[in-house]
Amino acid sequence: MKVMTKEHGFILIGLGGAPNQYSISDSASSWVQPIVPQGVFHSSTYFDLAGLSQREKTLFFKGATVQQLGNPVINAGAAGDACLIFDIMSSSPMTANELTSFNNNANFAGVSSTVTSGLTFDQTVYARRREYVVSVDLAAWGSMQLVSDDQLGSMNPTASDRVYSYRMVIVSLAGTNKTVQVLGSRQILSAEAKEEPEFEYLMRLKRSYDLQQSYDED
Repeated sequence: MKVMTKEHGFILIGLGGAPNQYSISDSASSWVQPIVPQGVFHSSTYFDLAGLSQREKTLFFKGATVQQLGNPVINAGAAGDACLIFDIMSSSPMTANELTSFNNNANFAGVSSTVTSGLTFDQTVYARRREYVVSVDLAAWGSMQLVSDDQLGSMNPTASDRVYSYRMVIVSLAGTNKTVQVLGSRQILSAEAKEEPEFEYLMRLKRSYDLQQSYDED
């Protein structure tokens, strides 16, 4: 059994002196803001499986989870302020538009006729969506409250040389002059490498190669 981890660092999001004008005030790792000044932020990396693929072994996933230190911390929060956090591990790479669209479409077919997330159920190894809000009772506390926790994914095996790791934060804040800090997280995959019959392995390898060629910034 092999346990693999990828970390996404913290991000401090600032809301300026005008409504809906968001920016990255501070961050660790690879956080980007695809469209300034929208409140959508991405971090991306990947699990390197090249050593296993070179030995012609298929990776069978046994478990997946996400570790994090705590809930988002908000300064000057008001009831109704919200923060969505997505953790996604996939066998197929995603464009920035596809990652943002995961908020509305996830990996379901037919949700939108114009924009899709680019992922199918089979391609989604594991995904988690968490929704945090500021309530009337906890507005002065400074920590947002978890109100929804949803998980998706197939855990399908792969012969690819990488699994893509994404974290996305979407904020919706009322008023002006606020900050939200989303603490760092660790995505974890446990898997076992096994040999398959040659025909099955070659077909899986071809499928993994086709998925990688669809889009890959590397």
